[in-house]
Amino acid sequence: MKLNYDRAQIEETLDRVVARTLQMDLTWDWPCGVAYYGVCEAYERTGKREYLDMVRERVDELIALGLPQPWTVNTCAMGHCLLTLYQATGEERYLELIKSKVAYLEHEALRFGDGVLQHTVSADNDFPEQAWADTLFMAAFFLLRVGVLEKDESLIDDALTQWNWHTNYLQDAQKGFFYHGYNNCTRDHMSGIFWGRANAWAAYTMAKAGTILPQWYLYPKYMDVAGSLDEQLSALKMVQTENGLWRTIVDDPESYEEVSASAGIAAAMLVHGNPLHTKYVDRAIGGVLAHIDPSGKVCNVSGGTAVMKDADGYRGITKRWPQGWGQGLALAFLAEVLGADR
Repeated sequence: MKLNYDRAQIEETLDRVVARTLQMDLTWDWPCGVAYYGVCEAYERTGKREYLDMVRERVDELIALGLPQPWTVNTCAMGHCLLTLYQATGEERYLELIKSKVAYLEHEALRFGDGVLQHTVSADNDFPEQAWADTLFMAAFFLLRVGVLEKDESLIDDALTQWNWHTNYLQDAQKGFFYHGYNNCTRDHMSGIFWGRANAWAAYTMAKAGTILPQWYLYPKYMDVAGSLDEQLSALKMVQTENGLWRTIVDDPESYEEVSASAGIAAAMLVHGNPLHTKYVDRAIGGVLAHIDPSGKVCNVSGGTAVMKDADGYRGITKRWPQGWGQGLALAFLAEVLGADR
């Protein structure tokens, strides 16, 4: 893609967003996992060691304070920054934590059907036999990264299996959009909402999978993932707003524009690299930048969102406060922008 952007502006914005992100009191859970993933992506694209050093300092502090046990699907999101730290430093203590998260996902995490990971946020059985799109970032993408790093085909296969089943359960075959969740007990999508951030989790992770999986064309399961992504992005481009953003319910003109979903979806288009999506990514650059304030806070990001009862539930989620996932997804998107013409 040949994008229209000011490199100096993007780099300066990354500096502000990284600094604001590390100012937040994020603990060892998924908001921190997504936030620090974004910082690590910014490090990978810019080579600025200070980004990595800030993450390392905070991660080491959290480790020293004591980590939550047992793991959950959501806390496995912290595995992303651990992978970057391990690859950059070679320190075995990071690898040990990575392996403990993998062991949890492979042997302890709740599953249903043909090995589908149930979304978990605590040690309790919070959402019996429910598949959420969030799991694709917190667990499937993490498992794939570890599998590729360790050349472990069983982990790669499990990760691809998660995408295969989540697309089967969550993607609407006619519209191409992803539902937020699926309940295997009742065999339905509960409120049946095409939530914006759910579509971002799905699209972004599927796009990234194709870039990190060596010889992806030799994996039949990935070919299904690629087809799902093509169908989803061709639908999502049609519901981008005039401001270059996507709404918290993607097909609902009454719901508000939401920046974390917008950053994730635009990043997916950029990673996927279809030149026909260039104009949509260009619009998104301006749309996302317009919602980053001088302090580096990414604004208009919806708060933590369960599978709500109805559309009003999603429309009513606050977007007043900074959120780790908003910071992280914006960083991931802007980092990809810097790499678009290399």
